[in-house]
This record gives sequence, structure tokens and C-alpha cells, in this order.
Amino acid sequence: MQYRTLGRTGVQVSTLVLGAMNFGKIGNTTQEEATAIVDAALDAGINLIDTADVYSGGQSEEMVGKAIAGRRGDVVLATKATLPMGDERNHRGGSRRWLVTALDNSLRRLGVDHVDLYQMHRWDPTSSDEETLSALTDLQRAGKIRYFGSSTFPAYRIVQAQWAAREGHLSRYVTEQPSYSILQRGIETHVLPVTQEYGMGVLAWSPLASGWLSGAIRAGQEISTNRSGFMQQRYDISIPANRAKLDAVEQLAKVADEAGLSMIQLALGFVTAHPGVTSAIIGPRTMDHLRSQLAAADTVLSTDVLDAIDAIVAPGVDLAAHEKNDTPPALLDPALRRR
Repeated sequence: MQYRTLGRTGVQVSTLVLGAMNFGKIGNTTQEEATAIVDAALDAGINLIDTADVYSGGQSEEMVGKAIAGRRGDVVLATKATLPMGDERNHRGGSRRWLVTALDNSLRRLGVDHVDLYQMHRWDPTSSDEETLSALTDLQRAGKIRYFGSSTFPAYRIVQAQWAAREGHLSRYVTEQPSYSILQRGIETHVLPVTQEYGMGVLAWSPLASGWLSGAIRAGQEISTNRSGFMQQRYDISIPANRAKLDAVEQLAKVADEAGLSMIQLALGFVTAHPGVTSAIIGPRTMDHLRSQLAAADTVLSTDVLDAIDAIVAPGVDLAAHEKNDTPPALLDPALRRR
């Protein structure tokens, strides 16, 4: 396992991060299975576990907490907030009122007295940066969180938050967690240059592109993944963007074969090769998934292989731009762009 410094924090983290989104009802993973996955990941050298309050309605946090009991000192523990936790309108977002409550709920579910990294799952346009950052700074000073970061923020919001922290003499986001894979390279255009400028750690989620780069999705085969059951549009080959992804996968499979690599090694090696990326988040649902992903722990892609990838999916290009989660609200709601 390789290790890198998380931004400018001085904390050393593994280049593969164990993501726990599949723990619980989302991935049909039992506590026994989750504990086995956590134990195997830690034994393999992974030292950062990432979860969120919204994953299976808090079940993921509960399962992570039980899995790390007795090994808390070995784990850099990260969780997230801001996405809706139920129908109550104030049980979401980046307000001080909610973040204080949300963190206490997460600590209770995890069975710990602090988390190492607390992340804003999405930018909340209804809460000012000053509101959110001041609440996070106070929670940090109270010892409940060590650091805090953002997730899936557009580049301009990352810049705005850094400016607001400086102006308000508040602690700042030290990490960003964006979606990044061979098939979704848009963050290379704006987000990664900004995070590098501010010395932020980057934890890339969905490096296997929701299973597209796992080796299980190939032309002429029926697409059957855990997510295809509830995210059907992302796997519908009649959609042009998905056909483009499938064409790219077929070309990438040839590159992997010629390099003597699995598709997973190619995909994870690509993400961790970027100098602006600290780690890639893997989200195994089974022990077999974990083993296949751990095989990429020390993968270093050659220049020739990286050049071949660039020829298939150009730098800065998203093959499925509609799947991005950082679209400005005004592009989604006509009422916000019309007078």
C-alpha cells in the first residue's frame, strides 16, 4: 500500500480509501460482511474509511462503528452531512442548526467521540459559507472533528469558501471529494487546478465509474450490477452517452490487456496517477470485490499506458456530463435563471 499526505494536514493516508456506501441496505451487506471487509482492508494497509449519515439512513455509520470498535486508533475516520435525512425540511443542508445536530447523530451512530474528517456532502446554496464554516470551526474547536472538507463542490464554490474562511478568520476546507474516473475527467479542467492551488487533499469517489470500469460491463453482455437495478438510466445502452462509455470501455480493455493489467488496476491506477489526487475511494460490496480492488494498491501506470488512455478519453472530458453532481442550481431550476 502507498501513502500520501492528506493536503497540508500532515496526516498520512493510504492511496486507496475504504468507502462504506454499500454497507447496509444499499448494498445488502450484513454487519458480519461489513466487519470482515473492514478488517481485511485495515490488514491490507488501508487506513482511511469514508462513510456518510445518508448512506442507508445512518445504517452505514452504525456498521462502520461496530466494525472499527477496538481499532479506532488505526483509522482515519471520515463521514459526511448535508443531504436530506428524512422529510423534515431542516434535517439537511449546511446551517449551524442542522450541522451541530447531524454531527452528534453521526458520532452516536459511529460510537466515537470525534471524527477525523467531516465533509459537506454537497454545497448548500441556501446556507452562506460564513454560516457553515463558522459552525464547522466551532465543532473543530470543541474537539468533535479534527478537519473538515467539501464534496462534489464546483470549482468556483471551492474558491469562494476559501476566500470566506480567510476573510472571516475561520478554519477552511482542507479536502475535496469529487467524482473522478477515466470516463468522467471533467474535474481536470477546473476542480483539480483549484484544489492544487489551495493545497487541498483530494479523495476521488466512483473511480470505477459505478461499475463501468470494473471489467464486468462489456459489449454483447447483459449489464447486471447492483446499481443497475435502481439507476437504470446510467446503464441504458440506447442513451448516446452510455454507448460512448461502452465504446471507450472496449478500447480500454485492450489497453489493460496489453499492459498485463485488470480493468480495475487500470482504472484505479489512472486516478491515483494524477498529482492532484491523494486517494481513490473504493466501495466493495463483497470480499471478492475488495480483493480485486486491493490488487491495484501498488499499481503505477507507465507513460505509454496513460497516453493510450488520453487517446481514448481526452483530458478534461466527461463522457456523461449529465451525471455530474455539481451543476449550478440555476441550470436545474428555470425559476432561478429568469426574471
